[in-house]
This record gives sequence, C-alpha cells and structure tokens, in this order.
Amino acid sequence: MKVGSKVFITAEEMATILGISRPYAYKLIKQMNDELESNKYMIVLGKVSRKFFEEKFYGVSTERRDI
Repeated sequence: MKVGSKVFITAEEMATILGISRPYAYKLIKQMNDELESNKYMIVLGKVSRKFFEEKFYGVSTERRDI
C-alpha cells in the first residue's frame, strides 16, 4: 500500500512531512482529533484523518463544493 493511500496519518509520518518532532506531531494530532470529536466525528487515538490533515495544513479539500 502506498503511503498516500492510507486513510489515517500517524505522528511519525506527520513529523517527517512537516519537519517537526514526534511529540509535537502527537500534540497536533490531539488538537485535530479534539476538533473532529467536538463536531461529532469518530476518532482514532494517535492518528488523524489524512484528508483533515491536508485541509488544515495545505488548505486542500478533496470535496467538491458547488456554489
């Protein structure tokens, strides 16, 4: 399986992508998971949705929004 095709991103992968420490990546994952959980989404501890990560850090949305 290709790295880009996984549903969740781990702290190790996030640390590598962003050039940050693993403990800081875990802190960011917790913040993102708290936000998701407050919006009634299910979460996985220690991982975060790759799609949500990309939206938060790159402003990329894979969802089509017709206006």
